[in-house]
Amino acid sequence: MILAKKVRLYPTEVQEQKLWQSVGTARFIYNWTIARQEENYKNDGKFISDNNLRKEITQLKKTELTWLKEVSNNVAKQAVKDACDSYKRFFKGLSDKPKFKSRRKSKPSFYNDNCKLKVKDNAVNIEKVGWINIKPYSIPLDTKYSNPRISFDGKYWYISVGIEREIPKVELTKESIGIDVGVKDLAICSNGMTFKNINKTKEVKRLKKVLKRKQRKVSRKYEMNKIEKGGEKCCRFKKTNNIIKLEKQIRLLHRRLTNIRSNHVHQATNRIVKTKPSKVVMETLNIKNMMKNRHLSKAIAEQCLYDFKVKMKYKCEFYGIEFIEADIWFPSSKTCSCCGAIKKDLKLKDRIYQCSCGLKIDRDFNASINLSKYELA
Repeated sequence: MILAKKVRLYPTEVQEQKLWQSVGTARFIYNWTIARQEENYKNDGKFISDNNLRKEITQLKKTELTWLKEVSNNVAKQAVKDACDSYKRFFKGLSDKPKFKSRRKSKPSFYNDNCKLKVKDNAVNIEKVGWINIKPYSIPLDTKYSNPRISFDGKYWYISVGIEREIPKVELTKESIGIDVGVKDLAICSNGMTFKNINKTKEVKRLKKVLKRKQRKVSRKYEMNKIEKGGEKCCRFKKTNNIIKLEKQIRLLHRRLTNIRSNHVHQATNRIVKTKPSKVVMETLNIKNMMKNRHLSKAIAEQCLYDFKVKMKYKCEFYGIEFIEADIWFPSSKTCSCCGAIKKDLKLKDRIYQCSCGLKIDRDFNASINLSKYELA
């Protein structure tokens, strides 16, 4: 099984400039590919394959885009492939239509050819950048690497590589665990394990409060620095050093919150997997439709429910645990876990499930028990 290994890089100032150059190239070529496909579609043309677009870029390097020679040619080639793959996913109905990458909003990252990636004890060689220091022995040597990507998270540079790992032989119990995820708590398991909503903790609330203040402050500064045109203020702004400082602080706060949430999801999924159940059953969540609820959309986004499912799925696969997604219409919350009766008039505000058979139980815990018996149902 291929698992990713993410390691921090320690580049010099010159190397960091080259990394940013590669990031800009990847973004430019990705946007160029989308623009080329859109233009071709308007002229009633067929979808252009990534091979043909790569040949066009090779010709453009000789005339218009000579600056592309300063970075690795694999950066541009993979950017074309990524853009074409995103269109293919869109045609299959798996994702939305590809959009142009913004310099401010898109994640800075680029691809490095796995054949040309060289690793030492304390350094990695990135094409056209050079040897960059890493922590000693943080990447295994003498192994095959797949899909190396270099990224920037707002503070540090990282390299992530896929490494083949042997699946460990684990003796599993005969237990089947049902997991009910939600907004009140991240996850409630049928074996009694409950994982709280990390967004309700004191530290996250404090960081969100600081973030709100910083965002208001930078918004006021933008209003103050509107450029006047013909005696009237237009929609263009003058970016001062104070605005740049504030925006950096906002980026770091977003990074901190993201790391706290990701760490909480990792800890929760690890604890579930380490109980060594033979089967894990989760409800199928249509996150896209859930996000349409304007009252709950922010809480759902902060809870990282899709990320929880992805992490749970690959960790179950690694330990040989059967992972099952229950049918989207399975009435896990409305069904009594004792007698099997379905309560059709159950509302979202009803947090305690009361059945005519005398059962009185927490609604989410009841749903998790029903999920653990899914295959029997």
